[in-house]
Amino acid sequence: MSAPTALTKHDIALVQEDWDKVEQIGPQAATLLYDRLFELAPEARELFPADLEHQKVKLINMFGAAISGLSQLEVLMPIIRLLGRKHVRFGVKNEDYATVGDALIWTLRRGLGTEFGPEHEAAWLKVYGYLAEAMKAPA
Repeated sequence: MSAPTALTKHDIALVQEDWDKVEQIGPQAATLLYDRLFELAPEARELFPADLEHQKVKLINMFGAAISGLSQLEVLMPIIRLLGRKHVRFGVKNEDYATVGDALIWTLRRGLGTEFGPEHEAAWLKVYGYLAEAMKAPA
């Protein structure tokens, strides 16, 4: 596994700026993400409860905490690694992170519209890739 590309302050600022907007449409964004995820990977549906309302709140809170923590990676990364180990217990495979990343970017495009330009997408891809690699790292 290659080392993830270091995050810049600019990457973090763009992602945090976008997240402020996403939080305003939190429930709709979570619905978009889960709908797209289950469209891309129908088999993933069985990993989640039938009623996703509580799960959607957890998702928005988890993303919010991670994005807020990007300014203090030394604190965030052990938490991200722990979350990755937890996901393994739920049956998440390394290749699933790419599917979630695709669903996330699709959701951001739909939720933020023209405000989510190429520079923002590149920052999100970089940040998501960085965090996903940490989650996939061996315990």
